Amino acid sequence: MSQFSFADLFSGCGGLSLGLSLAGLSGRFAIERDPMAFGTFSANFLSGLGKAGDFDWPAWLEQKAWDIEELLTLHRSELISLRGTIDVLAGGPPCQGFSFAGRRQEEDPRNLLFEKYVEVVRAIRPQVLVLENVPGMKVIHSRRNVVDLVPHAEEPARQSFFERLVESLDGAGYVVEGELVDASHFGVPQRRNRLIAIGIRKDLLAWVDGGVQRAFDLLEAAGAAQLAELGLRAPVTAEEAISDLELARTSILPCDDPESPRHFSEGAYLAPRTRFQELMHKDAPRKMNSMRLARHRDDVRDRFARIISECRKGVRMDDASRKTYGLRKHRIYPMAAGDAAPTITTLPDDILHYSEPRILTVRECARLQSFPDWFRFTGKFTTGGARRTKECPRYTQVGNAVPPYLARALGIALSALLQEMSERRLAFECASTRLPLAATA
Repeated sequence: MSQFSFADLFSGCGGLSLGLSLAGLSGRFAIERDPMAFGTFSANFLSGLGKAGDFDWPAWLEQKAWDIEELLTLHRSELISLRGTIDVLAGGPPCQGFSFAGRRQEEDPRNLLFEKYVEVVRAIRPQVLVLENVPGMKVIHSRRNVVDLVPHAEEPARQSFFERLVESLDGAGYVVEGELVDASHFGVPQRRNRLIAIGIRKDLLAWVDGGVQRAFDLLEAAGAAQLAELGLRAPVTAEEAISDLELARTSILPCDDPESPRHFSEGAYLAPRTRFQELMHKDAPRKMNSMRLARHRDDVRDRFARIISECRKGVRMDDASRKTYGLRKHRIYPMAAGDAAPTITTLPDDILHYSEPRILTVRECARLQSFPDWFRFTGKFTTGGARRTKECPRYTQVGNAVPPYLARALGIALSALLQEMSERRLAFECASTRLPLAATA
């Protein structure tokens, strides 16, 4: 099978790019505006040290963090020149304004970045599109604090951002459908429901048996085949994913990460204990990146220990439980060892370890997202205050990422779709000229 190409918009640290690369697709370029996230992407895909293969980066595009509007302003003609060379345009516009875990602000300017995505689609004209976002993108934002002075006045029907995206892409020449997909069905040790949208250029639909739904059928088949190939059974549990990183099994060392302040610690790594851990640790360096432990006060550790021993695990703490333990945070999950982890978010204190009174390390979060241990994260570990909306530290990079194992299955499915389209088109051309296939190969 020939190798198909992709470009990645809103790439973040590279979870989607990693999965597509592991599926055999060839990366051309990636666009990410945050310098920290792009730093991680660069360290893994552009440094020559990555294990998934380097990108065939265009000479005209500087390898730096790009704002998509700046890209369109300075390089629209160069993007147009790429027509016919990029098979898949991938992208996951920022989801904060759609997410039920956040404030769901309709006026959040990040919600409108999909319009810039559509402009890039119009310029490049790829064969296939794939987007990943939170399920809330399909839900219409509610109107708050609005009083209708004329209650029965007619007004235009309100649309979700997903409906607006589909409408815009239809105008750009693509048929798009979306389905909710649970990443745990693909070997990701995490209950993570996401909206996957796939689009096919209208002039190519004649070569697709079953329309866009065919892509989702292939995705389901790819998920089952991936589990069999990797020797995994879904769901992979939290304990199967990170038990080799438990502190009770190892010694504690000073953290010498150059981007971490002094006086932090980390656990020494021993060896994998499960099949999933073997897959994650393959080709990893002797000293893994992003193993730094949080520094909890004694009273915080005592409180976490009580929660772990007394509260129901695997579900979010309810209001009464949070009040009992003096917690103000709205979202706190004590993990269950024998089940897939809850959704990894950008906030490190959303999830408590299933057996140890602490939050997770960046590496543990990355494991639960299915990032291999050789994948290096760069930049700050955390941020806070007003900087939270402007910076993308390591925990945020991991929480925002597409799980690589989900992306790998997507890559396998899209490659199969593109191959089917190519073969059906070739068969039609051969039949129309009444020549045998061998004569036109």
